Amino acid sequence: MGRTSGVGLRVGVVGLGLVGGSVARLLHAQGVDVTAHDATAATRAAARAAGLRVVGDLADVCAQEPDVLVLAVPLRAMRSVAAEVGRHVRGATVVTDVGSVKGAVRDAVRSAGLESRYVGAHPMAGTEHSGFEASDPAMLDGARWAVTVDGTTPRGGFVTVLRLVTGPLGGTVHVLTDEVHDESTALVSHVPHVLATELLGVVADAPVRDVALGLAAGSFRDATRVGRTDARRTEAMVTDNAAWVASALRVVVRDLEQLVRALESNAPVGEFFDRPDPVRGPAPVAGSGERLRVDLDDAGDWRTALAGAGARGAVVVDVEDGAVVVA
Repeated sequence: MGRTSGVGLRVGVVGLGLVGGSVARLLHAQGVDVTAHDATAATRAAARAAGLRVVGDLADVCAQEPDVLVLAVPLRAMRSVAAEVGRHVRGATVVTDVGSVKGAVRDAVRSAGLESRYVGAHPMAGTEHSGFEASDPAMLDGARWAVTVDGTTPRGGFVTVLRLVTGPLGGTVHVLTDEVHDESTALVSHVPHVLATELLGVVADAPVRDVALGLAAGSFRDATRVGRTDARRTEAMVTDNAAWVASALRVVVRDLEQLVRALESNAPVGEFFDRPDPVRGPAPVAGSGERLRVDLDDAGDWRTALAGAGARGAVVVDVEDGAVVVA
């Protein structure tokens, strides 16, 4: 899908860190009417200096009755922020988020009474840096997004979020359940953060640490990049997705222990290094599969149909009046 203008759309963004700041900047650049807030005064000042409209209170954002309210606060703050939004949100505002764990966020918005307004979202984009000063609209260019649904997802809100993400945000959307999202991101995001942290930790404890760091080049830099991010942010991400992360790490530990035993006994290790062959090639081209048109007005369960297609790798290629096309 080509990027469409955001003129006429009103969006509130709560939390102006790396992702929230990038979302706000990109939407502003695309002509979207953005009202933003951050709990930190210095961040609010920096966002104002960057040309964003920033208000001093979360209630002030809600009072604008934006079409979409994006919760971009740290996961550890999501429950308290959602509760405050629940006290102040009004009108037809749709609530979404950019959290890297969807099950935990849905629990928070459900507890805040926001479930009938909520559509989960998560851009697969980021860097090892944090804060508004690290935010960059270009970080989201062509980003893959998950938009998550369950049996309570509002039809109108779902379409609004899809149009926001595929339009002015320029993203490609996989529609998923919270569970499929959290299992998948455990594999391709959360466990890599753990392994990168462990590599840094092994070097930090080594007696030859200084020499090793002096010799380190591209392989170490690339393998540890995400381990250099804010430790508390990574900790929150991993613990909020604890079940799926722990399950994947058990497989990692099993495979590494088998490799250790093979190395210590001079046994063959080719199978370990050949196992990734099916995914070593280029990733599939998004939207290149067979098209499926899901009628949102149909009496059937459009949420299940779209999430099922998303779990098979399909992405949204068109948002029509009353229907979504995936391929």
